[in-house]
Amino acid sequence: MPAPQLSFPAVYMRGGTSRALFFKAADLPAGRAAQDALFCAALGTPDPHGRQLDGIGGGISSLSKVAVIGPPSRPDADVDYTFAQVPIDSTVVQYKGNCGNISSAVGPYAVDEGLVQASGSSATVRIHNTNTKKVIVATFPLEGGRAAVDGDFVLPGVAGTAAPVRLSFLEPGGAATGSLLPTGRLAERLDVEGHASVEVSIVDAANPVVMLAAEALGLHGGEKPAELDANPGVIAWCEAIRCATAVRIGLAGDLEDARLRVRNLPLVALLSPPTADGSHVRVRMMSSGQPHRATPLTGGMCVAAAVHLAGSVASTIARRPEGGDVVLEHPTGTLRVAATLQLRDGRPHVAETAVYRSARRLMEGRVYVPASKLHGV
Repeated sequence: MPAPQLSFPAVYMRGGTSRALFFKAADLPAGRAAQDALFCAALGTPDPHGRQLDGIGGGISSLSKVAVIGPPSRPDADVDYTFAQVPIDSTVVQYKGNCGNISSAVGPYAVDEGLVQASGSSATVRIHNTNTKKVIVATFPLEGGRAAVDGDFVLPGVAGTAAPVRLSFLEPGGAATGSLLPTGRLAERLDVEGHASVEVSIVDAANPVVMLAAEALGLHGGEKPAELDANPGVIAWCEAIRCATAVRIGLAGDLEDARLRVRNLPLVALLSPPTADGSHVRVRMMSSGQPHRATPLTGGMCVAAAVHLAGSVASTIARRPEGGDVVLEHPTGTLRVAATLQLRDGRPHVAETAVYRSARRLMEGRVYVPASKLHGV
């Protein structure tokens, strides 16, 4: 008689302001269908009540993620890392795009699991993100040969202090579309089904983001996530903007495809002038039909790059930064992003974006899923 449940080795980690189940590629069942079924069952998806109570997901997109780590498939990397965004209300797992927050946990995981050998006071891990085909360089302190936990780094949105993880995203332009400016335009008018057209900038650096002024949707820009959640008209408008953009830049074949199969990209960034000293732009970001409690890391890097693109919506709204660093205001604090913009053959090019996060191993062991969830896939 078959066992009622199957179990798989896993580690539960916080990376930045997100959490994810980490698996080694070798420990997963063969085939994408079986892996997707495992990821959904482990996190408690689908849940019509939106709570993921029958799994370890947290009921919001930033707490419903998976990372798969394996041997490097290219010579300039130490590990391969595949990111999976697990929806809450369906079983269509998303692999387009990366999560920058979860990226910050990959280096510490790789060292602590013995996948990368490190010694001394710090480690550097080169990570190949298979979703975007980009390399991320993580540098972080060590303690006793393992990733350090304690430190004085403060990450807005995360309680207390921790050891910092520096993430450098190399050549982040065109991560999902192959081009920093997927439509070739710094700004344009976007037709949105069922809603008024809006002025947007569509930029792809680390992840594609469609940016627009918050006031274009009748907002002041300082709304809390709960306020946005309580405004179904704005949520629907943002989702329509996301879907229209996904079709515009070729991520989805049509609006129906964008609604059902490409649900996490592009991110939608609602921008307004900064209110705090030292900040350059205020951001409210949406993905998967939900407002983010803090700016997603890849989305923040894309907005920072766009601030340096003269003529973009972001550059028009933002206070001009004096150097390469751009400070974003978000609902739980600020995010500082270093963005290096160059001109190559007369075209804008982002050589690197860099940020600091923190990460911590929360639990390790085996995650259990009903065997019936994997039978027949």
